[in-house]
Amino acid sequence: MAMDPKTKTVGQTVGVVVLMGALAWASVPFYDWFCRVTGFSGITGVAESGSDVILEKTIKVRFDASKERDFPWEFKPLQREMELRIGETGLAFYEAYNPTDRPVAGSASYNVAPYEAGGFFSKIDCFCFEEQILQPGERASMPVTFYVDPEIVSDRDAKYVKVITLSYTFHEIDLPEATASLVQETETDVN
Repeated sequence: MAMDPKTKTVGQTVGVVVLMGALAWASVPFYDWFCRVTGFSGITGVAESGSDVILEKTIKVRFDASKERDFPWEFKPLQREMELRIGETGLAFYEAYNPTDRPVAGSASYNVAPYEAGGFFSKIDCFCFEEQILQPGERASMPVTFYVDPEIVSDRDAKYVKVITLSYTFHEIDLPEATASLVQETETDVN
């Protein structure tokens, strides 16, 4: 039995729409996975512990801090750069300060430049993508523990990297419900 041409066209169109929707849905997690595996776009690696190999060759790591427009915090690295041996565990600190009269929540994203070094920069512990809440006038020191993977010296492109820049950008996020309701209660009690 032959299928009606209109039915066949509708079926093909629906199939294409479903396929495109599935590809769009899968593209974000696939891209995230791709960046983590390859270090593409300055995405760093994540490690549970430091490197087992420490080379005599050194590399400089610079630290940069920025914030989205109108984000009220002050945010800066406590050191501008450090030199460490490749494979050696480094510990750096960033400082955030809330100069406002209200609690503010933020979350930091990061990247590494040059991009070819991203896959070799391994974070052991950091404050990125975690909700940070600072009360009015509160100052916080935020550590990041990392190392540069010794494999960088044998990579075709990354072996020429002498300086790596780790950049964090803070973005304002909504206060958690519990904190927001405490703020509302305090404002109600004052009025």
